[in-house]
Amino acid sequence: MTDGWLDKHGLVTLPSGVILRGRRIGDAVSPADFALVLASGPIPAWPHRRIDWPDFWIPKDRADALDALRGAYRRACDGERVEVTCKGGRGRTGTALAAMAILDGVPATEAVGWIRANYNPHAVETPLQRLWLRSVR
Repeated sequence: MTDGWLDKHGLVTLPSGVILRGRRIGDAVSPADFALVLASGPIPAWPHRRIDWPDFWIPKDRADALDALRGAYRRACDGERVEVTCKGGRGRTGTALAAMAILDGVPATEAVGWIRANYNPHAVETPLQRLWLRSVR
């Protein structure tokens, strides 16, 4: 189901049916209702929240990141078009999408494999990112 999205670029359907979009920050795509921005650089014209999350690393502030991820997930559950974006659209974006899959019920031990199968085979790039996902609840 892709209702409400003008294009299908980067769409991920979670097990519950909630749809999210992951993308590179520089990609031209249809607008979202809300974005989680995980990198410096251009910001979308639509409402967004930036998480301080260095490339190939984990968020600097765990509590702030989890609050932002939970909020974005709730918005998507309510039918908003929510996207997650970073410089390459794989490591940080994949980790954030995997975290939202965990919030959706995917076991933390299966989240990396699940997001790689359903979003990008290179998602979640570092061992530290994989380890960080175990703290998502």
